Amino acid sequence: MAFGGVGLSNGARHSGNPGGGLPFAGIPSELLDGVKKTIAKEPEHPEPTAVFTHQPPRERTDKVSVPRLLLGQKKALLLSAALIFIETISLQAGPLLTQIGIDSGIIPRDFTVIVIVAATYLISVAATAVASRSRVRWTGRLAAWVMHDLRVKVFHQIQRMSLDYFTEEKAGVIMTRMTSDIEALQQLLQDGLAQFAIQGLTIIFVVVVLVVYSPLLALITIVLIFPLLTVFSVWFRRRSHVGYLRVRDGIAGVLSHLDESLHGVRVIVGHNRQRLNVLHHRKVVGHYREANNYTAQIASVYGAGTYTMGVLAQAAILLIGGDMVLHHHLTVGELTAYVLYLNSLFLPVQQLVSIYNNYQQGTAAVVKIRDFLASDPAVQEAPDARPARDARGELEFRNVDFGYDPAQPVIRDVNLTIEPGETVAFVGPTGAGKSTLAKLVTRFYDPLTGEVLLDGQDLRELTLRSLRTQMGVVPQEPFLFAGTLKDNITFGRPDATDEEIAHTVSAIGLAPLVDRLNGGLGAYLHERGQSLSSGERQLIALARAFLVQPKVLVLDEATSNLDREAEEKVESALDTLLDNRTAILIAHRLSTAMRADRIVVVADGGVAEQGSHDDLLRAGGRYAAMYETWVTHSRN
Repeated sequence: MAFGGVGLSNGARHSGNPGGGLPFAGIPSELLDGVKKTIAKEPEHPEPTAVFTHQPPRERTDKVSVPRLLLGQKKALLLSAALIFIETISLQAGPLLTQIGIDSGIIPRDFTVIVIVAATYLISVAATAVASRSRVRWTGRLAAWVMHDLRVKVFHQIQRMSLDYFTEEKAGVIMTRMTSDIEALQQLLQDGLAQFAIQGLTIIFVVVVLVVYSPLLALITIVLIFPLLTVFSVWFRRRSHVGYLRVRDGIAGVLSHLDESLHGVRVIVGHNRQRLNVLHHRKVVGHYREANNYTAQIASVYGAGTYTMGVLAQAAILLIGGDMVLHHHLTVGELTAYVLYLNSLFLPVQQLVSIYNNYQQGTAAVVKIRDFLASDPAVQEAPDARPARDARGELEFRNVDFGYDPAQPVIRDVNLTIEPGETVAFVGPTGAGKSTLAKLVTRFYDPLTGEVLLDGQDLRELTLRSLRTQMGVVPQEPFLFAGTLKDNITFGRPDATDEEIAHTVSAIGLAPLVDRLNGGLGAYLHERGQSLSSGERQLIALARAFLVQPKVLVLDEATSNLDREAEEKVESALDTLLDNRTAILIAHRLSTAMRADRIVVVADGGVAEQGSHDDLLRAGGRYAAMYETWVTHSRN
């Protein structure tokens, strides 16, 4: 069995690149025996089953709520409710036993009754302890099961969302949905709701007992206290709900700024921006602190107010109840029990402040999660979508208009056909729409009007999974994941055989890198591949695309950030990758565009001109001017 990616049999460390500055990632020898013993006690975990679909979930995600989440685990919920009931009843046996002990034991001097009452009291305490232990165990399990299902739902929704969502929303806000919001909800489910139920049952039980002991005193208590307490509680609920929504927004802002600062740390250091970043983060954290201060202030007012009401109620009951005892309308034991139960009535109300804080945090988190789960991706799979099979690779843009902001189109009325197996290079000024056309081909976005077709079929009529199985994408900045070199190469095809991987490594020219790394294909790479050069990262991205064997290939300026030596290696790999495939090259360097069968100049929101390199030079248009400028700069 492996622990943290390291085989326990050797207790060593990851086989990484020693020159890459990888940290020690193994288990110290002095801890290895303890780790083995701990793992030996670990129960067997079956292989998890994960089902992903681009179709929207069957259940109404806009109706996500705490009750609906709990009802998904009915058996555990019923058992937890039974344990809560037992715990509440046994916990409230004390005042009743006290009354019996005073009236039937102490006053008549009957020691036997006192012993029986004391023994019964001990039994009720033991029952409370056992019920409480079992309740904590089962509510913890219930919370864990519910949170497991909810985390999977949220992550599934993240995978469904289109690129525009991740462009418009901050990464830290998205992380908040998966971390802070769910943790707040977990606290509520694990202990908050159980305590809420216990205190609520306690209030109901105590009110009934108070009416049984003395309807007059109960009426006085209800008339004097409950109207004021109700108004006070409604005020607290409304104010705290607003406050905790501000708290959730505040923590999202903190995590968002932290995430941005971590990913941009090199730029921050390079521009000596640390002091200004600290000042900005202090401002962001300040908003979060103010939201927490607001909720704390409301809770303090509510807590102090309910405590004062409780003390005044007890004083009034002692005064009125004492007079009733003197006139023999009430026994001493009954008055004692009444006061104890009255204290039990207000103690839960005061505890409900902190419990309600958890409740409001949890419900505010539910609101944020519900809004996220109810969001629909901009690019949706049609219910009757059919799979794309054995694509030939013919692409067609038919009267296509598109803009990231519908009011400001980037491309207008584009008509273009790319033949199967043809390599077409898109060139043009920055912002002309080259990458936008490529994103429409891969259906990262849908056109506002018009159609993009694969082999004569509108992309919107095909299932997203089958469509993207036919396509390979190599971005300008290849993203490598924390894992082995083999993991990154087989990212699109985890089931690839060793022979297929070896063929890919050889064809793309990765063999020198594999030989150089300590561990070869098993070498562990940093997140984003930061221990590798830009050219090496790009070669891995090309190998990843080659292994998938796509029918259509989209390369977004794959050589624009490389030096001359690295560019030559990548272009050599491109020759292999482009063979017998329909390909779109987003070309910044014209040396890459010249390798294409056809060059399309994108300008002014559409196709300005197209043709072979020689044809476009003879035409003397935009491409000829771009080529002349490129040659001049190359000579200099």
